[in-house]
Amino acid sequence: MAASSKTDTGEQAAQEPVPGAADATSASLPTHSASPSPAPARLPTATLAVTSLVTMVALMNYTTPMLSLPTLTAQFGTPLSAQAWLLNGTPLGLAALLLVAGSLADDYGRRRIFLIGTFALGVSTALGALAGDSLFFTLARVAQGAASAAVIASSLGLLVHAFPAGHARIRATGVWGAFVSGGIALGPLLAGALNSTSWRLPYVILGAAALGTGAYATRVLTESRAPHRTRPDLAGALTLALALVALLSALTLGRDGWLRAPVLLLLAAAVVLTAVFAVVERRTAAPLIDLGLLRRPLFQAATVGGLFTGLGVIGMMSYLPSLLQVTIKLSALGAAWLFVLWAGTAFVVALQARRLSGRVAARHQLAFGFVLHAVGAPGIMVALDAGSLVGLLPGLFVAGVGSGLLNAALPRLSVESVPPERAAMGSGANNTARYIGSAAGVALMIAVATSGGTREAGANAAILVATALSLVAAALVLVLKDRTPHP
Repeated sequence: MAASSKTDTGEQAAQEPVPGAADATSASLPTHSASPSPAPARLPTATLAVTSLVTMVALMNYTTPMLSLPTLTAQFGTPLSAQAWLLNGTPLGLAALLLVAGSLADDYGRRRIFLIGTFALGVSTALGALAGDSLFFTLARVAQGAASAAVIASSLGLLVHAFPAGHARIRATGVWGAFVSGGIALGPLLAGALNSTSWRLPYVILGAAALGTGAYATRVLTESRAPHRTRPDLAGALTLALALVALLSALTLGRDGWLRAPVLLLLAAAVVLTAVFAVVERRTAAPLIDLGLLRRPLFQAATVGGLFTGLGVIGMMSYLPSLLQVTIKLSALGAAWLFVLWAGTAFVVALQARRLSGRVAARHQLAFGFVLHAVGAPGIMVALDAGSLVGLLPGLFVAGVGSGLLNAALPRLSVESVPPERAAMGSGANNTARYIGSAAGVALMIAVATSGGTREAGANAAILVATALSLVAAALVLVLKDRTPHP
């Protein structure tokens, strides 16, 4: 994940995409009331260190439950129909608040929002370790997602202020991106290593790490903000959050019957709230999303790419460690290492995929990434059926290559698909679509995998659904091309 925000000169910061992650950005636009120019950052290296470390903690927290889901469901007595909430709390908080958090950081101080997010992440993560039931744990996870949104949305703004444009800034954002990918891979490893001791211990460690780093950050970070302040679109953020809750609730309850009255009412509420969100965005002076961008085919392709990456790729890979533990009886630590194979391959490929810029269109790279994931997923399914640990490796590797291409192409396409002055909004919309998709994808995968029959049959059905979603995404991305004639 990389974040973009308004620079201290009032323009959008032009950054190279951070490989291995989605863009998390502010969607605010400058309007009025210039503020004094902030002082230069005192310790650029320290700024890079604290932003990278806290962001890594946020991503480790995001991925930790993927390994401990069987233990959590047994500890809490969570019914199958509610398991998705144990994973979906953090992506729900991120998707709902990421855009508005970026706006608040630009307008009210990036240091301030970063510190609030860091301490809130530490406290909410520690509270998660104290959870005694599914509801308390899920609410703690939502709070962790909201805190992570504040951290991620403000981090790159702090780096832009700390490092001058050019090689130093590119290097700093590259280091930050590496910590993002490291957090994704290390979270499951931490959970797997400590799972036999206590599922609570990783959250105690991560909470303490966030609080300790936050205390150091108060001494080294310099405040910065955009020269023009806007009014955050809180109504839009609230409406979007309620729409997401309704949609995820419907997907979670749908496992027990899609035509039941509660499910249909929740789906209807999601549609109505989405329509209300569109009305709010049309009327506000500084919308989270400029709905006029939806008329651009490339913006549609970028948004579809982010949404389906969440639905078909992140949704499947988030639930895969649990499937590995319950179908082929793999240990939590063994499942963690397999997850690292996928995440590590994606990171390496994303780093190298930057060489494709200028030679391969981002849209084509995105489509190829989906195709590769669709090729790798059935290999994983066959290996699960055979109970073959070694057989999992080729499928995970191919899927990892596909994910790396997606991670490199999505930030690039999200910026290329909008006017330069809307670059932050484009990448912010893409990142929000990805988290919406991942939350819905996890709920969908669990609903399909637990819909009846044997565990093996459910796992196969979930993987086939993910494969189909990836192929649909590839086709849509190829169809949605810019038809505007160029001189």
